[in-house]
Amino acid sequence: MFESLSERLQAVFQKLKGRGKLSEKDVEAALREVRLALLEADVNFKVVRDFLARVRERAIGQEVLESLTPAQQVIKIVSEELTALMGAQHARLELGGTPPVAILMAGLQGSGKTTFTAKLARMLKKQGRRPLMVAGDIYRPAAIQQLKVLGEQIGVPVFEMGTGTLPPEIAAKALAHAKLHGNDIVLMDTAGRLHVDDELMEEIQQIKETLRPAEILLVVDAMTGQDAVNVAESFHSRLGLTGVILTKLDGDARGGAALSIKAVTGAPIKFVGVGEKLDAIEPFHPDRIASRILGMGDVLSLIEKAQATLDQEKSKKVAEKLVQGADLTLEDFLEQMQQVRKMGPLDQLLGMIPGMNSLKGVPGLEVDEKQLSRIEAIIQSMTPEERRNPAIIDGSRRRRIARGSGTSVQDVNRLLKQFEQTRTMMRQIIGGGAKKGRRLLGSLFKR
Repeated sequence: MFESLSERLQAVFQKLKGRGKLSEKDVEAALREVRLALLEADVNFKVVRDFLARVRERAIGQEVLESLTPAQQVIKIVSEELTALMGAQHARLELGGTPPVAILMAGLQGSGKTTFTAKLARMLKKQGRRPLMVAGDIYRPAAIQQLKVLGEQIGVPVFEMGTGTLPPEIAAKALAHAKLHGNDIVLMDTAGRLHVDDELMEEIQQIKETLRPAEILLVVDAMTGQDAVNVAESFHSRLGLTGVILTKLDGDARGGAALSIKAVTGAPIKFVGVGEKLDAIEPFHPDRIASRILGMGDVLSLIEKAQATLDQEKSKKVAEKLVQGADLTLEDFLEQMQQVRKMGPLDQLLGMIPGMNSLKGVPGLEVDEKQLSRIEAIIQSMTPEERRNPAIIDGSRRRRIARGSGTSVQDVNRLLKQFEQTRTMMRQIIGGGAKKGRRLLGSLFKR
């Protein structure tokens, strides 16, 4: 996400770092390039103008230009202003009040409302809530069935009345049903509608009056850029949005919508979609996004993702095994690799590590997801005994493993060689030559 914008801005600031002391002329030249980068990223031109005016006012001053590291000071100012532009802090869902509390989902057709309704319901259920999803899209064929299928997948009930009842009435009946069945959150999916369609906009206003929702969330496709901002502005004027959800942010190399929506509408971005799976939902943290854009990584999000995804007990067992001097097996290796891959595409994860963006394109450091799949297939084609003791894998076994995994004998040889090198390195780290390392690993699991 934000790849092209990130590359442009990092190139601008790299030039500044190479100059040492900065003049007002240097800062102006850099800001001109920042302006072009933001406009090319489809950021609203008024937003760009106001943003640069604030940065210029802070950057062209004695405390910056005469400081020991003026380039770093300018980057810090840009980072702070980017964060402020996107809302400064993560805007949480406001779900106080007497249950059932309602959330109304709105947006254009095809923006991903139905899927995101299920993503939110799954997230709220994991937080200990008892959500009820309401099928309020009576116009799109199979919309009700889609929500029911998603409900079964995540274990959340779905309230529906077919296509013969109008959505405002469905909303009223859904609230009564939730009260009766102890659901504390009601998430209402609605039909996609154009903001210029007065009849459908009138209908969703009636739904709002019936539900009296605590949250009115607009779901928009991040990849539509400036159009997403225009849609958000129109819906906000009719409904009074409490928040925006950006879908497909993982495919948005520009970032115009994310940088413009809060400034134009006043409605904060609350969540983003970063994939098709039902767990591909992230809270929107403006400071972390600004950090990613400027190539500083996002370690906090990486840690949170790891905590939510990785099996802590399995990881602990592997670490304890190494501390005790036991060898890593191919079973351990496969298990850990599968856990890491559950966190998402590796290039996205590497982008969260400070400095890794600058290594993109460096030969030998490319992330090849297909190669990881081949490694997985090779290990899964081995017998349990072969995974635990790779030394027994002779020529005939290698040929059998290659056939079973759809790879070549050379691929199998390469994996076994790399695995043995890794195991040797681990022995050296944990072995007698590094007692400190052993004590450190041991202490981690005594706490």
